[in-house]
Amino acid sequence: MKPNLEVNSIDFDSFWLHGVNSADEVSQLTATEITKRAHILVVDDSSTMRAALVHELAGLGYTHISQVHDGQSALDLLNNNVVDLVLLDIEMPGISGMDVLTTMKSGKKLSPVPVIVISGILDEDKVMKCIELGAEDFLSKPFNPTLLKARVSSSIEKKLLRDLELKHVEEMRKEQEQLALEKDKSDRLLLNILPALIAHELKTNTSEISQAHDEVTVLFSDLVGFTSFSRSVSASELVHMLNRVFSAFDDLAFHLKLEKIKTIGDAYMLVGGLPIARPDHAQACIQMGLGMITALEVVNKSLGCSLQMRIGMHSGPVAAGVIGKRKFAYDIWGDTVNTASRMESTGQAGCIQVSQSTYEFARGCFHFEPTGGVDCKGIGLMPSYLVS
Repeated sequence: MKPNLEVNSIDFDSFWLHGVNSADEVSQLTATEITKRAHILVVDDSSTMRAALVHELAGLGYTHISQVHDGQSALDLLNNNVVDLVLLDIEMPGISGMDVLTTMKSGKKLSPVPVIVISGILDEDKVMKCIELGAEDFLSKPFNPTLLKARVSSSIEKKLLRDLELKHVEEMRKEQEQLALEKDKSDRLLLNILPALIAHELKTNTSEISQAHDEVTVLFSDLVGFTSFSRSVSASELVHMLNRVFSAFDDLAFHLKLEKIKTIGDAYMLVGGLPIARPDHAQACIQMGLGMITALEVVNKSLGCSLQMRIGMHSGPVAAGVIGKRKFAYDIWGDTVNTASRMESTGQAGCIQVSQSTYEFARGCFHFEPTGGVDCKGIGLMPSYLVS
């Protein structure tokens, strides 16, 4: 078969390692299969020597052979093509073979390509220098065909094994990248459900997660007239409106470092002061409430709605923890939660109603108007205040 003397780009995966996935499979390749896979570059300024090497390699069954006459052409070809072995003359005008070898072995891309130096100069120091620079082997001119065959075959097989190892390393790197992406996606999803501190504890702690917090402020909100509104719009319009409203609330909570607990229908619940305690939990929740009223006004104007909202707050101790097995959730419990809910349900549309305890924490930071007390189911008459 006549060798291909043109410069052809050979795809690493689809050609050289096609169908080869292990060292055992490499050992099972026949000599003919290996010679058909390999791309050899002959670099020599002597056209006679190039022709002799190409003729000998073709006789050994190698069909992908390129040849160039100088060092610069060799580097250009190597940088733009996949080459499996270089037969390199040392003494050439311009960029010498030694320069080519030095450039190849100093770069990440070309350093794995084996080089057999073929030279008529039998200077022992130069030979040693070539080996030190990374040459695979050395042959003297005129070359011995038997030695050429053995050393080319050995270098090609080593290259195939090295490429196979690099292929496996690259596959492992991609798998690790994919695992890292999946882990990052899982972590971000977890952080959308749980506070960061609790998410970390959940990943490292197999037992139940529970905490007691002495001072927090719990906020409840509810859309007034939502039931009648939901009957007047389509499902998609309803979901779009709720998503606009609750997304705006989520942004506010994130900005104020408050912890959203959950939404139930058109109700929104959050807490300030956990999982990390903060002295301004009540003030932050009131700022949140004021921002929620403004956000709802923006959505109303945008969508042509006229919804209003009640907001209620109470401060005190709560128990917090993660419950559930498959669809787990972070939640809070206690009288503080129940009282905050009562502050919302007995409140006025478009207003923020807070309990006595929340008032005590936030007095001096906002203006309050006493309501004269509200009758809370299961609790009785409680003093309360409206944020004005």
